[in-house]
This record gives sequence, C-alpha cells and structure tokens, in this order.
Amino acid sequence: MKTYHIATIPGDGIGKEVVPAGQQVLAALAAASNTFQFTFEDFDWGGDYYRKHGEMMPKNGLDALRNKDAILFGSAGDPDIADHITLWGLRLKICQGFDQYANVRPTRILPGIDGPLKRCKPEDLNWVIVRENSEGEYSGVGGRVHQGHPIEAATDVSMMTRVGVERILRYAFKLAQSRPRKLLTVITKSNAQRHAMVMWDEIALEVSRDFPDVKWDKELVDAATARMVNKPATLDTIVATNLHADILSDLAAALAGSLGIAPTGNIDPERRYPSMFEPIHGSAFDIMGKGLANPVGTFWSVVMLLEHLGEHEAAQRVMQAIESVTATPSLHTGDLGGKATTVEVTNAVCACLAADKERKAA
Repeated sequence: MKTYHIATIPGDGIGKEVVPAGQQVLAALAAASNTFQFTFEDFDWGGDYYRKHGEMMPKNGLDALRNKDAILFGSAGDPDIADHITLWGLRLKICQGFDQYANVRPTRILPGIDGPLKRCKPEDLNWVIVRENSEGEYSGVGGRVHQGHPIEAATDVSMMTRVGVERILRYAFKLAQSRPRKLLTVITKSNAQRHAMVMWDEIALEVSRDFPDVKWDKELVDAATARMVNKPATLDTIVATNLHADILSDLAAALAGSLGIAPTGNIDPERRYPSMFEPIHGSAFDIMGKGLANPVGTFWSVVMLLEHLGEHEAAQRVMQAIESVTATPSLHTGDLGGKATTVEVTNAVCACLAADKERKAA
C-alpha cells in the first residue's frame, strides 16, 4: 500500500478549522481505499508561533518540509501582526524557498451555487488561472530610505526574468493544450508598463509557436476584469503575472459564488520540492472559532493535491462528494447564504466518501 506523507500547516484564523477538516476528508478517503494511506505531520507555524519566537516559522523550517509528498496549508494573516510579516514570513517563504513558481487556481460554478452573474450558465464559467508565483510584482526587490523624514522614499521593483516568464507561459500553454477548448488568454499591461510587460508579450509570442493547436489571445488586465464579467464564456485558461493573477483570481472566485469555495495549488512542476495546496479565502478572523468557515475551498485544494500525487480516481471521488454537498442547499455555509457549519459540511463530504465505498463493496 502506498503511503503519502503530508505536512499540514493550519496557520492563522480559520486555517486552524479548515485544514483539520481537509485532513479528515483525506483520512476518510484513505479508509475507503485499499491502495493508499496518509501520514500527517502538523506544524504550528503562524501568528501564534510569531508571538512566541519572533518569526512565523523556524529558519530551518523548509528542511522539515523537504521530504514530504505535499503540503496542505490554511492561511497566513493575523490582525495583530503586520501583513507583510505574516505573508513573507510563512507562505511566501515556502513558495519561494521551494520554487513553487506555478500558482494554479481553477474556478467554476459548482452545482447548487448561485453566482452573481445571473445570465451566466455554469458551463460559461469554467476557468483555470495560472499565476506566476516566484517573481514579478512580488519579487521582494526594493527598499525604504530616510524613513520618517519628508524625503522618505520607498520602492517595490517588479522583477521579471526571461527564464521566469518563459517557464510560466510554457506551463500555461501546456495546461491549455490539455483542456478541451485548447484556449489561452495571456494577460498583459504592456501599453503602460513598456519594458517588462513588453518582454512578457514577446516571450508569449515565441512560446506560442511551440503550441500551434492552442488558440490564444492577449488582453490588458483592466479590460480582462470587464471581460470576466461580461463575456465569461470567451475565457478558459488564463495566465498572468503575480499581482495581476492575484487580483483576477479573487474576482473569479467571487463570480463563481464565494471565495470560500476557491482552491489553489502552489506547484513546482519539476517536482524537485513538495508542492503546497491551500484555499484562497484568507484567515477571516471575524468568524474564527465560530464553526462558520466554508471548508469547500480546502476540500477542492485536496482534490488538486491528489491530482498532483497521481491519484486521479481518488481526486474525482472527492470532487463528486464536494459537488453532492454543494448541490444540497441545507449544507451551504453563510458565505453561500446558508446556515451550515464547518463540521456539518465536513461530515457530509466524509459520508459521501464512505457511501461510495459501500456501493463498490455491494
């Protein structure tokens, strides 16, 4: 029997509720299988760890994760700690430390969920956003001088390299090629950002020649927001820079019904290091500890984790369980207009997995 070693990092806020729920689903899945099992190691890194140790995770923390098959992450963010400390001290430290340069965010309207675009059919909104995850606007290059004086200055440099741009565009073209529509939209802002984004456009054209079966177009990021709302069916696979995709993917999740259902994978396509999977909803301290968090984004992230491990049949079973639950209005959490709790949704998904095992045994 195959054993997968999973690191769990709940982090902050509702991450401490949804990551254990994700672990519970993985355990239920393993119990319904005779081909694989999971071992979990939990890491208490995050805001509470920072208050005790002055850092979000240990300096050698990456070494503790290096031999894992995958990482299930909750959220980073604490109202008492500056956002740049929580982000750079934990999530980005892992993403950049393990060169997880492809951030992949699928978005579609799940059964039973009423999205805000009333004229949009579920089949019209079925996207995957590929976000460059290692450089660009979040490269960390910059600084501040003369702090507190009238001449204070600060810079954040968007650093794009040919290798970084080419590898994410090539990844996106390959992903588009694997999807039924073979359609890719490259997001740019080269009308105003006349150096790095022009290079981005040029490399997109170069890479496209290796994928003649992929139909692709180019869209300015501001126009892309309107296109996502007004013409969702014209989009399928989308690739954008670190900042642009960060913003567009939140819009995409909202258009699909809620940030609470949206997953993401921080992928090292070369598989040199473990990849990390997480919901995109953030720490949501306003509902922390109330049992109100929607765990669907974490469960969908579990689906991505399983797909990355090559367990495609198991991933499909979890996705079917998710869709069965979202199709039941009484199992909708508050973000979807319902009153269900985190525990109720989790138990329902686990029950679907157990019932699937019983059907196969019958």
